[in-house]
Amino acid sequence: MRIAAAYIRVSTEDQAEYSPDSQIRLIREYAARNGMVVPDEYLFADEGISGKSTKNRTQFNRMIGIAKRKPKPFEAILLWKFSRFARSRQDSIVYKTMLRRQLGIDVISITEALGDDKMSILMEAIIEAMDEYYSINLAEEVTRGMSEKTGRGEPVSIPSFGYQMVEKRYIIEPEQAELVRMIFKEYLAGKSVTGIARKLNAMGVRTNRGNPWAGRTVEYVLNNPVYLGKIRWTPSRGEAKGNGTTKTILPGIHEPIIDEETWKRAQRRKKQRQEYCSHARQEPLRGEYLLRGLVHCAACRGMLVKLGKANLQCVNYNHGRCNTSHSISIQKLYSLVLSGIREALSKDSILISPLCTAESTDELYRVTEKAIRHQQNRLLRAKEAYASGIDTLEEYKNTKDCISKTIQKLRCEFNLQQNREPEAKPFEESILSLLENKNISNKIKNELLRSFVDHIVFDRRNKSIEIVFYQ
Repeated sequence: MRIAAAYIRVSTEDQAEYSPDSQIRLIREYAARNGMVVPDEYLFADEGISGKSTKNRTQFNRMIGIAKRKPKPFEAILLWKFSRFARSRQDSIVYKTMLRRQLGIDVISITEALGDDKMSILMEAIIEAMDEYYSINLAEEVTRGMSEKTGRGEPVSIPSFGYQMVEKRYIIEPEQAELVRMIFKEYLAGKSVTGIARKLNAMGVRTNRGNPWAGRTVEYVLNNPVYLGKIRWTPSRGEAKGNGTTKTILPGIHEPIIDEETWKRAQRRKKQRQEYCSHARQEPLRGEYLLRGLVHCAACRGMLVKLGKANLQCVNYNHGRCNTSHSISIQKLYSLVLSGIREALSKDSILISPLCTAESTDELYRVTEKAIRHQQNRLLRAKEAYASGIDTLEEYKNTKDCISKTIQKLRCEFNLQQNREPEAKPFEESILSLLENKNISNKIKNELLRSFVDHIVFDRRNKSIEIVFYQ
């Protein structure tokens, strides 16, 4: 029996095609009649995906990747129709040529029987051209229909929060509409989008998709002209002006929730906020920070991220999904973490592999070498500053002496630890000395912490931290 693969694709645009189960059943019946077998591991199906491109067809791409293996995993790929393989002639030619000529794998349509003669080659090309024509024509017809609907003020998408669809028309949903008005009122009163999201979540309100509110979902409401009685539609790329897409906003036939004056005031405030934030971002955040990716909020378990130049804050609080602020200075929290590590070591409540093992020696060597390279780069920059006339000779000498001493200290400490008996000085002390060394970069300290700390939970309300070490 010959081994074959099966590729099934069902798009949302074609109502005449068989379901995935039907396509699989027909393909397996064809395989049995023709001396082939289709193992379950060689069933590939993309559902609800257009055949215009292979970019988003994950199963198609996985099938092509498996087909390239040696030895050849299967001898043929079976399809319900050639249109399931691709609706683009370019994609069809490229992949069929590669499969047939380079890999020796045939591509067979079970409903469009073709032979090996030259007339069959012509017929397959005609089928591919017709499939591509169908795809392009369908897209144009859909776009034309949507253009006509928007021109009449009719909706072309699911209703936004505040409306429901009744007989193909947006009708106001009273309770949600009041919340929309509240969002605009709170925003114009000076409340932030995250603050509004936090209030909605505290009220138990959910979006139409059942998700909690966030700053960006509040912004979406504030930016949505549907509440002004408009219809917004983004046409397809073929209808758009230029190379990208353009948004079409036209008068709708539905009742507005927000009056025009409220809408304009909200847009003016939004523009002012954008200009302010743009100005504030002119000073970019620089460098790695000590506790990146390690600290979590005690209230929601969200990650604490950098806020400004020297503070951390809960990422969910920033987006309105957490009600408890966990803002704290990075340096202050780092001092608490070091104190916690030191206390845990003094109580023997954690165990870090001793230095005498090959693995721990390699780790210390790697960290030490990184620290030394960092210092050598500092020395190179100091030399360039002197050569450029930025630093005086005296300043360069002082900097060079300081860096040279640091490098020597790092090398001596590593050599001392490597040659010392495990009982003489525990590995933990050398880790602490590296974490406290001001001449070692934050990036290296962060990597070192990650080597034995799983995560840290910061509780601002109780002014405490919990350090969870690897077992």
